[in-house]
Amino acid sequence: MRLSIELLLPTAVHSRWKDMYSACALHTCRNKLFLRSVRNRVGISVGEHWYCSPDCFAAAAGMRIASLAGSNVLDMPHNPRLSIGLVMLSKGYLTDAQLRFATSQSQLHGETLERTLLRLGLANERQLTAARAAQWGYPVLGQEHIGKGVETDIPSILLENCCAVPLHCSTAAKRLLLGFVQRVDHSLLNAVEQVTGLRGEPCFITPSDYAEQMGRLAAMPRFEQVACEDPRTPVQMGKTIGGLAVEVGVQEARFSHCRDYVWTRLFGKRQTIDVLFRIKESRITESFPIPTGVRSAS
Repeated sequence: MRLSIELLLPTAVHSRWKDMYSACALHTCRNKLFLRSVRNRVGISVGEHWYCSPDCFAAAAGMRIASLAGSNVLDMPHNPRLSIGLVMLSKGYLTDAQLRFATSQSQLHGETLERTLLRLGLANERQLTAARAAQWGYPVLGQEHIGKGVETDIPSILLENCCAVPLHCSTAAKRLLLGFVQRVDHSLLNAVEQVTGLRGEPCFITPSDYAEQMGRLAAMPRFEQVACEDPRTPVQMGKTIGGLAVEVGVQEARFSHCRDYVWTRLFGKRQTIDVLFRIKESRITESFPIPTGVRSAS
């Protein structure tokens, strides 16, 4: 019969023993026993898991990244009841004749109806944005809400990839208002909540407002973004994460998957680093033009 030492200890001693005992979460780690007093000084936490060294953390990070890269990104299909053209018609932005003409022209030139309407001067981007917002059932924000500086810790590469921009942030309410241009990207909303703890609330803005607001974003203090666009294996990604963990004295890490990237946030004693690894190419193209100088979502 095999007995555990815990069964031989009084309740109070057993409780203190559990407080001291801690094991590395990496199942291949050779250090099976660790004192929690040591854990207070070293180690890296990822949720409820704790790793005793950067090497163990790097190995675990590689496995976590491989799991995220192989998973499906949260993408809620959206099938609007009315097309953009019919929404524009119902709002009185177009007449029947204008809609028929624009539809024929878009088919003739092989372009989207939104681009044709802009090219022909039959609609402006604010009308198209209002129609897009009506399709999705989210509000559209006017110019009066644009132009205010916002400090953000959302990587700019993700914002550009999703054509989204922070408009207002309340850490007390754990709320982040995000303006989208083309579509509400739920993978970004989900990733933001997982990594930052902020609940993303979507709305729609025009491409011009998006360009203006992106220019007013300011990075938060002690915050750095590292983007790795070249192809890497999960093991190589894990080693990159492990090296940065040592560099900044990481105490906690969070992982998520957003569109074409795996997003890792490393909370260190000296600074916070976001590391983004590209894992695939985007297949989404723009519906109507983004102003010059702003990268599209395609």
